[in-house]
Amino acid sequence: MGLLQRELQVRTSGRGLVDLTAQIAAVVRASRVTTGTCVVFCRHTSASLLITENADPSARGDVLAWLERLAPDGDPRNAHDDEGPDDSPAHQRSAITRTSETIPVSGGELALGRWQGVFLVEQRLAGHARTIVVHVSGE
Repeated sequence: MGLLQRELQVRTSGRGLVDLTAQIAAVVRASRVTTGTCVVFCRHTSASLLITENADPSARGDVLAWLERLAPDGDPRNAHDDEGPDDSPAHQRSAITRTSETIPVSGGELALGRWQGVFLVEQRLAGHARTIVVHVSGE
């Protein structure tokens, strides 16, 4: 069985989505696994992962707008605001998205659908350095 684990260091520029698909695919290729799984894990509580539309940016914008409606910045009902009015909402948005994604590896490639991409969702207004762990295993 082949195994490879790498950390990706991602610098964000504030709230938004960062396409990680090519970086993750490069780790899969480096693993030389042809059939298996790729687990992607975000090591943060105010950022998350999302598999979503990779072709039309308006689809990603709609997702961000929806998350903002669900957990608006500065909501006076939030007690946790140690790092500002976007602190608790960032955690809430991460809680309803995902901190990990598991993607099949088939033919040595990520078995994503035609219009799917893997994105880091920065939930904070300010940019941050984020660490993503990519673990590939299989034959």
